[in-house]
Amino acid sequence: MQFLRGGGGGGGGAGGMAWEVLRRHFSRKRAVDVRRINPKVPKEEVVAISGRLLQILADHGPLTVGNTWNHAKDAAIEGLNSKTHMKILLKWMWGRQIIKLSCTQTGNTKKFLYSPFTADGSEAAAEEPSPTTTEQQQPRKGWKGKHPKYKGQAKKQKPAAAA
Repeated sequence: MQFLRGGGGGGGGAGGMAWEVLRRHFSRKRAVDVRRINPKVPKEEVVAISGRLLQILADHGPLTVGNTWNHAKDAAIEGLNSKTHMKILLKWMWGRQIIKLSCTQTGNTKKFLYSPFTADGSEAAAEEPSPTTTEQQQPRKGWKGKHPKYKGQAKKQKPAAAA
């Protein structure tokens, strides 16, 4: 089994590289399954608290955890025990795509901001002008119609045969 340890003579070889890849792969921690976060209160209470937190985020724009906690204290949300409990609920809401987490970096500091989740596709569809009648007549088939690279290009059609 000397070849798995990279050999003693210096080169390492393919066996050593394979061992390193396996060692790195199995030494990593698994990602947290955010859908399994336990909000520590009954389901009905979670829905009520998350609705109030979502309302705070919608009213006051993107907020940091600290600012969200300040607004939640002012709103006196029933069932919200502490800032740690609020952070667990925010993580639970993030896992269910109720809110989104964004990062803004200025210099050496980063700010993580929570805001209500909006589907990017619905915003983009609202901003795009409606397609012209020629684009509506041409059916798009396959993946080329969905890919951003081919979005503006019409599909090539065969010349019509003389009848």
